[in-house]
Formats: sequence, structure tokens, C-alpha cells
Amino acid sequence: MVTPAATTPLEAELLELAGSVPDPELPVLTLRELGVVRAVRAVRAHGSDTVEVELTPTYTGCPAVEAMSADIERVLREHGVREVTVRRVLAPAWSTDDITDEGRRKLREFGIAPPRVRPASGAVAVDLGPTRTLGPRAHGADGPAPETAPEPVRCPHCGSAGTELLSRFSSTACKALRRCLDCREPFDHFKEL
Repeated sequence: MVTPAATTPLEAELLELAGSVPDPELPVLTLRELGVVRAVRAVRAHGSDTVEVELTPTYTGCPAVEAMSADIERVLREHGVREVTVRRVLAPAWSTDDITDEGRRKLREFGIAPPRVRPASGAVAVDLGPTRTLGPRAHGADGPAPETAPEPVRCPHCGSAGTELLSRFSSTACKALRRCLDCREPFDHFKEL
């Protein structure tokens, strides 16, 4: 996880303000909880004070980056900052590991299954296999062994590990559409990246 950087009390305050902006696609989360605001720096450039915000998109083609940038600029200007520059920073790349625990809790409460926590190796497994996640108890001869089975995607409504994939893409490219096999409710799953 990338920890946002602030070196002065002013930068820490500005980082808090920039991070408090709601995500335009998931307004239940702030940009801090999503983990996309990386740093805020107060710089002196061209004879005036400027605030530079580093923003890492969830993926390079994310259509919400322009809205995020405009919202950050608006919030900082409302708090007296005259010159704001929002810079896109692509390295290190954003990962779902950057979502805070509070952000994961809010996603679940909002009815979206949060991304699963990845193993310490850091590798993102691409699984195009079975579309159902039933947990270790349900894997038979054709499924992975219980000790190697990935953590199931749990239903955010009832907590069941028995879910099925309906579509690899949902309302946004970073979410998949799933359905619970127990309560039968459909839900979005924030995919692991």
C-alpha cells in the first residue's frame, strides 16, 4: 500500500482536504479511502504559491480522473488555495490493496463486495476458470484443492461464500456483476487489481 506523503502541517491539512473528496463513481468512498491521492506539496513557482496534488488513477484509462481532479481543485480553492495543479502519477501503479479498511467496510455496507486481499507475493492471479465461488467445502474433483483455492467472493448482503459470476464487467470496468446463490441478490464485486 502506498502511504500518502505530507511533510509540513499545511501539506498534511491539504492532503486531508484533497482526500475527503468523494469518488465520482463510488460516492460512498472518499479519494483517501480509495487510495488514489498520493501526495500534496506546497511549492513556490512563477512568483506565486501553488499546491500540487499527486493523483494515481485506478487504471490509466479511468474516465473519472477528470472529475476527481476538478473536485480536488474546487475543494482546495474553497479553502483559500489559489493555484492548484493535479498531476497524474502512474508509478507506482494503483492497486486494490490501496483501498483502506474503512473503504472496504463502506463498500460492503453499500452492497458492493470489496476486493479480496491478495497474498503477500503481490501477484494478481488471473482466473478465467469456474464462475462460482463456493469456498473450500464445495470444490470437488474438478476444482482446486481447498488449500490452494482462492478466497471466495462473499455476498455483501448475507455474507454467503456461495456466489456466481454473471458478467466480468458491471457498471464500471473495475467491477464485476455477481449473484448470491443463497439470498439470490445480485451485487457488484470490486475486482482485484
